[in-house]
Amino acid sequence: MSECATPFRVWPTDLDVLMHMNNGIYLSLQDLARVDYMIRAGAAKIISEKGWYPVVASEMIRFRRSLQPFQKFELRTRLISWDDRYLYLEHKFTSRGELIAVGMIRARFLSKAGGLVSPQDLLKALDLSIEPPKFPEHLKSWLSADQEHSKSLGL
Repeated sequence: MSECATPFRVWPTDLDVLMHMNNGIYLSLQDLARVDYMIRAGAAKIISEKGWYPVVASEMIRFRRSLQPFQKFELRTRLISWDDRYLYLEHKFTSRGELIAVGMIRARFLSKAGGLVSPQDLLKALDLSIEPPKFPEHLKSWLSADQEHSKSLGL
C-alpha cells in the first residue's frame, strides 16, 4: 500500500489552553494512523500472530497551521523506506486541501519472545520481495541530525 488516509476530527479533549489541538495529540494520532496503515495493508494480523510489535525509535514533527475545535482533517501515512533495522514513515496532516503538519517516524519491530525483527524478516512474513526505495535527502538530513544529537548526549 502506498498511502493510507485516516480521517479525524478535533474534539474538545484534544485542545490545549490556546484552544487548538495540543501538540502531543498529533503524536498520539500518528500512532493510531500507523495501526490503521498496518490493518489496511493486511499486515496487522500476521504481525500479531508472530508476537511482533512496533516501537518508535525517534520522531519529529513540523507544524504549519493549527487545527481548530471540531475541524475535520486527514492523516496520510506512507512508508518512505527501510534499512537493516528501521522503517521510516511520513505522516501528513491535511485539512481542506492544506498541509497542516508533517511528522517523520523511525520505527522498528520487536518480538515478544525477545529481540529485534528486521524489516527484511517483516517483508518475508508478509510475502513481499521488494527493495527499499532510495532515501530522500530530507530523510538523510533528519537521520544525520538525530544521530549527532544522540552522540552529544552519549547515547
